[in-house]
Amino acid sequence: MPPSTASQPGQREVQALLRAYGGRQMADAEQRARAMAKLHPGAVVAHSILASILVQRGDAAAALPHGEAAARLQPRTAELQFNLALILTALGRWSDAVSVYQRGLALKPDAETAHFNLGSALQMLGNLDGAGEHFDRATRLNPAYAEAWGNLGGVRQSQGRLDAAVAAYQHALALPQVAGATRARLLCSLASVQRNLGHLPAAICLLQQAVDAAPGLAEAHDRLGWALWAQGDAAGAKAGFAAALALDPALASAHYHLGVVLQDSGERRAAVIHFRQAQLDDSADRALYCLYREGDFVTFRQDLAERLEQPDAHRSALLATLTAHHAHNFTTDNPHQFCPQPLDFVHRQALPALAPGSPLLAEVLATIAGSALAHRQQGRLHHGVQSAGNLFRRPEACLQTVADLVLEAVRTYPLAFPTADCLLIRQFPANPAFSSSWYIRMRQGGHLTSHIHEEGWISGCLYLAMPDTPAGQLDGSIAFSTHGDQHPCVRDDFPEMILTPAVGDLVLFPSSLFHRTVPYTADQERICIAFDILPARTEPAHGG
Repeated sequence: MPPSTASQPGQREVQALLRAYGGRQMADAEQRARAMAKLHPGAVVAHSILASILVQRGDAAAALPHGEAAARLQPRTAELQFNLALILTALGRWSDAVSVYQRGLALKPDAETAHFNLGSALQMLGNLDGAGEHFDRATRLNPAYAEAWGNLGGVRQSQGRLDAAVAAYQHALALPQVAGATRARLLCSLASVQRNLGHLPAAICLLQQAVDAAPGLAEAHDRLGWALWAQGDAAGAKAGFAAALALDPALASAHYHLGVVLQDSGERRAAVIHFRQAQLDDSADRALYCLYREGDFVTFRQDLAERLEQPDAHRSALLATLTAHHAHNFTTDNPHQFCPQPLDFVHRQALPALAPGSPLLAEVLATIAGSALAHRQQGRLHHGVQSAGNLFRRPEACLQTVADLVLEAVRTYPLAFPTADCLLIRQFPANPAFSSSWYIRMRQGGHLTSHIHEEGWISGCLYLAMPDTPAGQLDGSIAFSTHGDQHPCVRDDFPEMILTPAVGDLVLFPSSLFHRTVPYTADQERICIAFDILPARTEPAHGG
């Protein structure tokens, strides 16, 4: 005759189980809990303790039926619902965990840890609004809840609510118990927001504090090096990456960042080594770039053949640039599917709201002129400055208005190419987002040498001020080509397209396409906002 769920263990059995569990005698506690659950299937204490032991052991799958049994037997006990939700979370069943947390919070709405855990589950599901609501609730219930403040800052940062992110991180950092590695990670997060706001010196100061707070945290050294690189301090950057790799020789982001610095400084053979170790983001494509620039075409072709077999290869703008150049250079087929004929996809349109004399244009120009944004070092830019941070994520209303206008134009970009059969158009981002945006202010003689935007899908330039162009000249124009960046040439007949934009023009083009600015001689400013578009996503894995 099977045991009845109504059958309950005696008090002495329960006390013996609780003593074993409370005394950390886990083997004895597990044996007693299993025996009790088998003999008395309705014994909540047996299922609850057995589930806890199995979770601690890392066997959430075995814990699940016991967690479910405990929650089913006492459905009005919030803690048992929360315990079940934790098991579901450990199994990666985020949606189920959310439902169970909500059930438990209906019973105990002031359970701050449950709000935090529910926020974390919602964050994993991409529900940033819901996650922020529950992290915020946790901080209201417990203003000293440092982890909740930190996660709230992360959510607000992902939402583009940068001022709110700063406030949340600062609140966490003000708590007296926040020290060591926890403090350093919060400082790194706050520094990331300051970089997005264009406050590069402030970000560097915060990252130095992070290194001081946790000298053994490799991530802090890596991020400090990356910020110093943006400021133009190559020696400081390399020192930061070296310190990070000394602490953690396998730190992928440090290998990636060091590879970028070596690549940009012409040490491409050394860069390949670090990109291969990184295996992060576009590191495989950057290694191919270095091989191609070095003229090592044999290794390039071998590695390219392997790379093209990977599912994400045809979404890489950098790889599209290399294959297009190689195909023309050596009169062969281009196997890359992103945009084999990128010059066909340059698109110019006017934004009337930014026409000469418009109030919005005047406000944006005044905002740019009056901003205290730091300038990012840009080796390709001559006689000009480039803003640091992500311009369209700043809070100024006029910049947000312009960002909305640009995104609306970006959404309609595929309509200009209704018969196109390439991934650029077929897989065009359904929810485009600015992965980066910045202004470029040039003065007389200003120009940018040829380059691509390897981290974008499509890129663009919005023109706010243009110098006078002498009749028959191309001063200040933008030139596009499948050749650039001093790539090795076997032939010299690469095609080129030149546009002379007017104020208020928006020019969109594949991020894989080389472009440069034609130098100009007029004693006037040339001001544009450049940007990259990607599918909506979170901060880049390599540090932002």
